[in-house]
Amino acid sequence: MLIKKVTWLELFYDLLFVAAVSKATHVLVHVEHGSINWHNLGKFILIFIPIWWAWVGQTVYNNRFGQDSITHRIFMILQLFFVLIMTASLNVDFDAYYVSFFVGYIGLRGLTVVQYLLSASKEKAHKQETARFFGTYLWVGIVISSCSLFFDSWVRYLILYTGIAVDILVPLIGRKKLVITPIHTEHLLERFAQFTLILLGESVISILSVLQSDHFTVSSIVFAALTFVLVIAIWWQYFENIEKRIDKSKQTAGQTIIYGHLFIYLSLSMLAASIQLLFLGQVAYTFVLCFTFASVFIYFMSVLLVFHQYRLSHLRPRLRVIFFLTGILGVLFILNIFIIAPHLIVAEIMLFFLLFAKMTV
Repeated sequence: MLIKKVTWLELFYDLLFVAAVSKATHVLVHVEHGSINWHNLGKFILIFIPIWWAWVGQTVYNNRFGQDSITHRIFMILQLFFVLIMTASLNVDFDAYYVSFFVGYIGLRGLTVVQYLLSASKEKAHKQETARFFGTYLWVGIVISSCSLFFDSWVRYLILYTGIAVDILVPLIGRKKLVITPIHTEHLLERFAQFTLILLGESVISILSVLQSDHFTVSSIVFAALTFVLVIAIWWQYFENIEKRIDKSKQTAGQTIIYGHLFIYLSLSMLAASIQLLFLGQVAYTFVLCFTFASVFIYFMSVLLVFHQYRLSHLRPRLRVIFFLTGILGVLFILNIFIIAPHLIVAEIMLFFLLFAKMTV
């Protein structure tokens, strides 16, 4: 298979999603009565999923059919405009910005589907079949979501996300149509790794917030230092796997990478929010403890799942290693139920990720 390189326009495309991810993560730091309101937690997930899926849609298209032509650049630039609209609409008060959010999201998805239809008219054999499948059936989710404009209250959101759910399920249902045109594994992993960097950047922003909120006291500096090593450990574990432990020649539909990274991204956003919540102390200790360890556990399991299929067989971690790391995480969680110390929690998670990196790379 030909080597496919990431273009500068794709990197610029990611840049606009940085703001979208940042605004989505910010929803998690809205504290009410000592905890994150479940309503806001739900909003975070409902905001994050369309961001992820809009980015995935164009990324997967670029991976299979993208060419650095004038037409392709025009479509990408038009999509950037809709990304701006969608990002500007992300707010805790989601109802007030619903229409503009809808326009941004549907504009992004609609343009991607049009690109598939254009590719279907140009490609031949199996690539034409794959492009035609996407160009035909991705409209179903868009049409369903568009019907939400005729309703209000919770019914509107039910219809919108039913359409998004259908949109997300289409590639899974049509897997046989996609395997015949396998993804460029190296390119797709590189693209998802670049988005992972965006999420790690959110943790760095949280570190800066900690330092600025406490005017560089000894406590804030120690906390920031521990958190910084934590971010480095996550980076080490993730990118060392990507760089040296993955079989990039493997040809698949790429669905483990695509869907598995949703949970990696959600957990990294949760972890970025946890950094601020732990230090500021505005959230009930039990809640923030559960929230922090849940984000670590989701990341831990998601990374193992995503990399398992593509990891070189002789480098896959043994079950006893996975059980050992899971046990350590459980012991640390129980320990912190009785010892209330935010700095200790960060130090323990930092050590866990260092151990995770050491034992898996």
